[in-house]
Amino acid sequence: MTTILELTSANKTNNKATNNKLQREGENEYPPAKRSKTDDEEEPTVVGNGTIVGAPKQQTLSGVNSGNVNVETTKNTEGQDGEKMDTSNNAGGVGGNSDELLDKNLYSRQIYTLGESAMVNLRTASVLISGLGSVGVEIAKNLILGGVRHVTIHDTKLAKWSDLSAQYYLRDADVGHNRATSCYERLAELNDSVNVQVSTDELTEEFVKTFDLVVLTDAARTAQRQIAAWTRAHNRRILITDARGVFSYIFNDFGDNFRIDDATGEQVREFFIEHIDKTTGEVTTLENLFHGLEDGDHVTFSEVKGLTEINGCEPLKITVKNASKFNIGDFAVSFSDYKEGGRCRQVKVPTSVSHVPFEKSLVEPEFGIWDYAKFEYPSQLHALWTALYAFEEKYGRSPAPRSTQDAALLKELIPSGTEEIPEKLIELFSFSASGNLVTVSSVVGGIAAQEAMKGVTHHMTPLKQWLHLDHVEVLPGDWTSFDNSKLSETDCQPRQSRYDGQAAVFGWPYQECLFRQRWFVVGAGAIGCELLKNLSMMGVACGEGGLIKITDMDQIEISNLNRQFLFRRRDVGGKKSECAARAVTAFNSDVRIEALAERVGLETEHIFNDEFFGELNGVANALDNVDARRYMDRRCVYYRLPLLESGTMGTKGNTQVVYPYLTESYSSSVDPPEKEIPVCTLKNFPNEIQHTIQWAREQFETFFAQPGEMANKFLSDERGFNEHVDKLISGQQIDILQKVKDALIDARPSSAEDCIRWARNQFQELYHNNIAQMLHSFPPDQLTDSGAKFWSGAKRCPHVLNFDPSKEEHFNFVFAASILIAELYGVQPILDREEVIRVALSVNPEPFEPKSGVKIAVTDAEAKEQNERGASSMIVDDDAAIEALKLKLATLNVKSTSKLNCVDFEKDDDSNHHMEFITAASNLRAENYDILPADRMRTKQIAGKIIPAIATTTAAVAGLVCIELYKVVDANGIPKTPMERFKNTFLNLSMPFFSSAEPIGAPKKTYMDREFTLWDRIDVQGPLTLQEFIDNVQNQTGGCEVSMLSAGACLLFSFFMNAGKKQERLKTEVKAVYEELLKKSLHPSVHALVLEPMMSDPDGEDVEVPYIRYSF
Repeated sequence: MTTILELTSANKTNNKATNNKLQREGENEYPPAKRSKTDDEEEPTVVGNGTIVGAPKQQTLSGVNSGNVNVETTKNTEGQDGEKMDTSNNAGGVGGNSDELLDKNLYSRQIYTLGESAMVNLRTASVLISGLGSVGVEIAKNLILGGVRHVTIHDTKLAKWSDLSAQYYLRDADVGHNRATSCYERLAELNDSVNVQVSTDELTEEFVKTFDLVVLTDAARTAQRQIAAWTRAHNRRILITDARGVFSYIFNDFGDNFRIDDATGEQVREFFIEHIDKTTGEVTTLENLFHGLEDGDHVTFSEVKGLTEINGCEPLKITVKNASKFNIGDFAVSFSDYKEGGRCRQVKVPTSVSHVPFEKSLVEPEFGIWDYAKFEYPSQLHALWTALYAFEEKYGRSPAPRSTQDAALLKELIPSGTEEIPEKLIELFSFSASGNLVTVSSVVGGIAAQEAMKGVTHHMTPLKQWLHLDHVEVLPGDWTSFDNSKLSETDCQPRQSRYDGQAAVFGWPYQECLFRQRWFVVGAGAIGCELLKNLSMMGVACGEGGLIKITDMDQIEISNLNRQFLFRRRDVGGKKSECAARAVTAFNSDVRIEALAERVGLETEHIFNDEFFGELNGVANALDNVDARRYMDRRCVYYRLPLLESGTMGTKGNTQVVYPYLTESYSSSVDPPEKEIPVCTLKNFPNEIQHTIQWAREQFETFFAQPGEMANKFLSDERGFNEHVDKLISGQQIDILQKVKDALIDARPSSAEDCIRWARNQFQELYHNNIAQMLHSFPPDQLTDSGAKFWSGAKRCPHVLNFDPSKEEHFNFVFAASILIAELYGVQPILDREEVIRVALSVNPEPFEPKSGVKIAVTDAEAKEQNERGASSMIVDDDAAIEALKLKLATLNVKSTSKLNCVDFEKDDDSNHHMEFITAASNLRAENYDILPADRMRTKQIAGKIIPAIATTTAAVAGLVCIELYKVVDANGIPKTPMERFKNTFLNLSMPFFSSAEPIGAPKKTYMDREFTLWDRIDVQGPLTLQEFIDNVQNQTGGCEVSMLSAGACLLFSFFMNAGKKQERLKTEVKAVYEELLKKSLHPSVHALVLEPMMSDPDGEDVEVPYIRYSF
């Protein structure tokens, strides 16, 4: 018999789409994760059969002390081999409709990573996770956040002090109690749409076979062999993983002929065709654009003219010729001749992979590569893990830290026939075997959880089959006060402390240094939450003098909960930094943390000032935009602080170490800019759904955001508004004044019916009249000057739309637009669909009459010129038009005219009709141009520029970041860690692929035979006059002459300045010169200026010198 306990989640709520602007719920309605109960507490619980039972502490479960729950032993409902767990009574329900299975607000970023079909598979899967140690809890957390429908956690072991080093859902009071039952409630509340159960009996074959996938952690080798045999026998999948100290591994066996629906998880490629040679099978892309295909990919075709038989063909396997050509073989040799046009689309064709059973794989392993600089490590570590399990079975314990005797015993148990393993590696492995590091568990747990998802979704390529990870570079050397090679057994002895598992690896002196660390974490999103978890469990800032500062100005949204695991539904609307700081103290009450809610930037340098940065040991970025990353990078270079940088996009992630005087900075290398959509394509010639979505997004701003902003500026300060407008070119003046006039006079609705009429007229203008004008200017049979068809290649000939409210997007456009324009003007909208249709049908648009003199931009240059000229392109007398507009606006009584309610785009609130409008507007334009439409999810991703995200990648990346943090800790300042000890890592969990390399060194430059890097500067102590300052700089640079001197946008000195002005300025104190140019006084917290000089050497040649810090 197997015991299953199912408790109602403390966070169980209706998981339907929830308004983004939820009010903060009462604490009683959403209780926090419960602490370990005291002796006299009882709580009703529900077992798997629904029976209510009491839960007094210290009852036993099948002879095992379960800690703090008493569970009735019930028979597990077991059917035939292929039968899965009953899913009929799960939270959220399971039906055929994916919308019923998925809360798309909650899982949106993960859906963009995995795809909707994979998410549906997750929402019907059942997974058993056995072993709730540090790795097990990390995998459980990631799978529950990911939305696996059924997760059963299992353990027969009792919590020990060393578990608390990395198992963040255990508390001090849980020591001596069952690990699974102790952390069950804290795991279950992570996701109220997941059915979490707990089992504490020994595993049986009958129980194991009921799960789609078994994840086995912290288990003896004999147990691994037995359970792996059971899963093989019943065609189930298994993943085995473990971590000790700085070493870990993953093994998976997904059986024979495991189907892979999508090997990479990447978006399919789609492009236009220039030519198809049916004889040779060679296909050339339009304008020789990059196709991005690889040998063995499959494609299909559409819209091909002439060779029509190829349209809609079954997927064809291709071979790549070059970046713009590929071959489809003789498939089309008997078809009619190719004429023109066509689109090619990549098709993901399922493949399969066969795995070797665990028993066979132990002796004939196939390894993935973790570190390409250590090709010999996988086989050596494989043998050492085998020896470790044999050691633990023989001696009933792990090798003791720093015990050379145990290292010798371990060596004796290395399997015979193993190639010689270096003594140093054997010692490191043995010394590390009792260690328990949250950082390592975070890395291996993130990767393993992604592998588990592959096992139940058939999405992305699984590991084949072993991955051995090591982080030996993390161990301090003789460049620090904590040389690992000099540690004794006494330095690492357990003290019945939550830090025992980490001290076993690094020693207590190092651990005590971690207590005093002061770090700044910038961002409390997905990576920020994981960093805080890791830092608190490591003991960073957990002692006197230590402090973690966290800042994030954002508020928590529903979509955050899928991966930002410190937040719950009750936190929606709260500040991320404050909620994260509060939540992380539950992991380790020793941690000292201060939450801020300020943006990092120039405007907050009075907060994040010299004193703020002067107290820090380092900075960890958890940001989501490049500008903020670059700003923090400049700050860290200026204050000479270590910066740990990281980022994720779906299953891809990277880490970068920026280390004073050693490495380049984050800003030293710049990614190529994203390819922008040509303006003329957006305005007139869309050919992809991305074009129509971006166009619709711009319409949203044009209709509902910009008019309100401009009109309100006019109403707030009419004189200042006109002064600003007068400085613009005439076309821009006319454009702005016309928009304000339209917003406040001509288009201002007086009723909800007017709003509907306005929306109906916009439909007519955008989807009928504008298209009719286009076809008037360029008829379908139009030829270019060279005689080629105008509507060919990427140009798609459009057609007009006639309003039909029975068509969904026609109605949605008018409905959403009428509501949004009503919101702009503070009018109560009409929400009754029938009434909206009635009013819309009452509008009788004027018949279309082609306009003369209309120039439609055909090239990007023409489109940009039209944008710059604005409305004046159609006006003969600009001055007269401007004057007429100003006179009309002057008649408006600004004091009695109410301001507009600017509508700011918010993508994640389904109740605000923003995405409804953009989806409808985009799909209608797509209909104009015969482009396949996109659903709201796809539209939201493109319009909102949403970056795909998933908890697994975030966990792995945050673990790697904190592994690098170990390397920058020393008793006095930062250590002189050698470059080769640091690792910049890139990973792609979909492949899976891992690549680590040393950081790039800081580029060295010279002037006057002096060498410097970006970490060097010229320090000048004030107060000094500008002349004294220049003399000081010229003296420090060996006689180089200052020709120009600037601070930001302010030019303090230049050789071409007016002689009188120059002499006056040279006599003025530098700070005073800067404040005069800035036209305001510096904040009292500013104690220095950064100055950039332009200098020449004594020979008159320009030279580059370091920047100057002028302190005062």
